[in-house]
Amino acid sequence: QGFAFNTRKDVFRDPKVRRALAHLFDFEWSNKNLFYGQYTRSESYFSNSELASRDLPSAAELEILEPLKGKIPDEVFTKTYKAPATDGSGNTRENLKVALGLLKEAGWTVKNRKLVNAKGGQMKFEIMQNASAPGFQRIILPFIKNLQRIGIDANMRPVDAAQYRQRVDSFDFDMLIAGWGQSLSPGNEQRDYWGSEAADRQGSRNLVGIKDPAIDVLIEKVIEAPDRESLVTRTRALDRVLLWNHYVIPNWHISAFRVLYWDKFGRPEKPPLYSLDFTGWWVDPEKAKALAEATGRSVN
Repeated sequence: QGFAFNTRKDVFRDPKVRRALAHLFDFEWSNKNLFYGQYTRSESYFSNSELASRDLPSAAELEILEPLKGKIPDEVFTKTYKAPATDGSGNTRENLKVALGLLKEAGWTVKNRKLVNAKGGQMKFEIMQNASAPGFQRIILPFIKNLQRIGIDANMRPVDAAQYRQRVDSFDFDMLIAGWGQSLSPGNEQRDYWGSEAADRQGSRNLVGIKDPAIDVLIEKVIEAPDRESLVTRTRALDRVLLWNHYVIPNWHISAFRVLYWDKFGRPEKPPLYSLDFTGWWVDPEKAKALAEATGRSVN
């Protein structure tokens, strides 16, 4: 999940612009003040799994990535991706400075408190939000406030559910919060998420509008992986390239289930990795008996 840039829009075509704007989302403040510190910042398209890229590329990954040198970001080979962070105090001054530096490199400067390009046009865009999910407004509005602090004319656009669906399917938006569900065995769906052919096909999940031959190559390698080890390696390589193109501003995830339950149940010793699996729970006679004795009442 993340703030997804629609790269079909001129304002988001430059990766430096996308990278700069990522510095203006203060996840740490939101996590502290809105989420009670429950969430972890996502730094992968396959967070909380063995498929997520980590550290620098392994030798096996380099075999896949080196033929694409010059066609993918140089940082893929030299840096470990880390999402921009703050101290959670709400003071984003340092991040604002970094963002302005990147924007200057991309041809944007602040004049009369407006961020403008060489022609004097102010940077302007909307974050479309599904009005049927108003909880996200508390995430979007502080982000917009930070965007406005450096002279960007950014606004939130709530739309009803039907219009939202129609506009998403036709890619009629500047930015929105989007999510891409992943499995432990990624495959053909990656074409629909990031493939060039899907970028112009209405209703596809390539919301970002990615049209990159190098990414197409990596997608096919994931799909054609002959075994688990190579699937993990190839997915990590794809993950790195997606991350360093700054197509989204990553949001967050949680690596546990929040469950309140009666302590009379037994569970398998080895539960599923990503499922609570209520069908695998049962009343444990010993626990039920001990609980009955402790409480003085039946727990049948």
